Amino acid sequence: MIRTVPATTGEGIELYIRTYYSLLRSSGDIRIRSLEETHEGMFSSLHLGAESADFDASAFLYAALRLPDCLEHVKRVVLGQSDEVFLHGGLRDITTWQRVDAPARRRRMLFDGVDTVAAFISSVTDIDDLIPSLTAYQIEWNKLHQRLVNSQFGHDLAAGQARASETPEKLREVLGISEEDLGRLFRLWGIRFDERLRAIAAAPLDIRIVSLAKGFNDYRKAVENWWDDLLRAADALYLEFRPVYFVSSNPHSLPNLLSGHAPAQREELADFVLHENPEGLAEEWQRLAADGDPAKQANFLYYIQRLYLKGDETRQRAVAQAEIAAGVHRFDEPHSLDISAQIVDLQAIDPARIDPRLAMPGLEALRDSRALILNVDYPLGFAAYHLLAQIASSATDFLGAYVMGKAATLNGRVGDVAIPNVVYDEHSRNTFLFKNCFLAQHVAPYLLYGTVFDNQKAVTVRGTFLQNREFMSIFYREGYTDLEMEAGPYLSAIYEDIYPQRYPVNEIVNLFINAPYDIGLLHYASDTPYSRRQSLLSKSLSYFGVDATYACSVAILRRVFEVEVARLRQGS
Repeated sequence: MIRTVPATTGEGIELYIRTYYSLLRSSGDIRIRSLEETHEGMFSSLHLGAESADFDASAFLYAALRLPDCLEHVKRVVLGQSDEVFLHGGLRDITTWQRVDAPARRRRMLFDGVDTVAAFISSVTDIDDLIPSLTAYQIEWNKLHQRLVNSQFGHDLAAGQARASETPEKLREVLGISEEDLGRLFRLWGIRFDERLRAIAAAPLDIRIVSLAKGFNDYRKAVENWWDDLLRAADALYLEFRPVYFVSSNPHSLPNLLSGHAPAQREELADFVLHENPEGLAEEWQRLAADGDPAKQANFLYYIQRLYLKGDETRQRAVAQAEIAAGVHRFDEPHSLDISAQIVDLQAIDPARIDPRLAMPGLEALRDSRALILNVDYPLGFAAYHLLAQIASSATDFLGAYVMGKAATLNGRVGDVAIPNVVYDEHSRNTFLFKNCFLAQHVAPYLLYGTVFDNQKAVTVRGTFLQNREFMSIFYREGYTDLEMEAGPYLSAIYEDIYPQRYPVNEIVNLFINAPYDIGLLHYASDTPYSRRQSLLSKSLSYFGVDATYACSVAILRRVFEVEVARLRQGS
């Protein structure tokens, strides 16, 4: 077989990666400033304006959403895998620090209230994600600072003698940014807008970073601790002793499809939408109600329920009770790794409750099932390898791996679904060939707006910033059109579950022959970086992203039901 995998990582990206990993080997702190030149030199597709003196609002906003909302106070970021690593590294009081979250990253981070953040990392991907995000944020922050410090208006802001929100035209003139970009900053910071602009005017950022995470075994130990915590929390379900179907997806789709709570609350949710008009969706509901399509209405109700529940403990308890009655058990407060899990007890599923799209002959047989679905919430990048390797090696009977994830598409549109059967993994340099248990026909009937492409070729990238237009062009010419972050690590873990050796490096890996269970990968498109029709930098998927996620979730649950019913019949 001729292997046509191109040289993927350009010199600029490779230099940047080598630079920060070599510096992180130091026992002392390194300054983010020392990485700025190599960051600019890789010409990242997410930070096209890095070298320009003009403010790159898209890159700044993208980085800000993946970092804690306290960076104006932060002078030092410490990386580690567990409390023990931080304690051994000298952070003796870390258990008393304040939890700080990033809106667009599930990563446990703690702030000492003064100038230090401890970031818990679950794999090398967290480093490949955090370092470029911090660098991009600091570069763009300091551009704004330079503009402000060179003006009297900026000095007035820093001294508290002016308010940025009261003089938007003057602020735009000084910063040299568009009205749209100023609006995006205001939406990002909200009530802290003036406070944040005052901090930018007052001082530049000069963040230092140090890594206490030195060994591969530390990552593995962190996942072992996560697994042990889950076993203790799910003790009543006997997770360790029952057959398991593994699913990687978001934490809400499967519970919504199985509990039936949102459709049962249709009138209350419709009333909430029409009176409160959250995110301007009242008109959309009126259109769907007139259309009369139950599937479209169900997807809308699932999304609206999240907004309806916010801040209301009584409503949240009602949903939790409905989920437990449907056999869904949540474990949303992990101690170290910020990866929540849901366990579905198949014998407790009520066919009368579930989403009508899941209905099929033979579901009554599930009453005799001992199997569980273990759904984990989107581990980032190489953390997927550590997680699945732990689960597959610990489960009594591992029955299948089904992965739903977001991706950038080079040939489709936002909301489309790609189904790969070839994956090139940038971590291992392997090309994985496998039989994907899903075809277009398994997803298309449930996808209301997009298109399904099967027989695709995917690339597992190391990080979102670690790509540029040359990188994407090379892969596009070779027929790789699906860029994502977890498929390769998952397939490496599956390889080690099938074969008696560690996954290879820089080989063609054929998983067709010996795979004893389903391998199912579904990627929904959230970004089109090559065509630039739609960018994940510029628009949240919000409600309009639920269509593809629920189409994939329906396909996954239907496949699990089919396999389990067939397994039960064969066993009987």
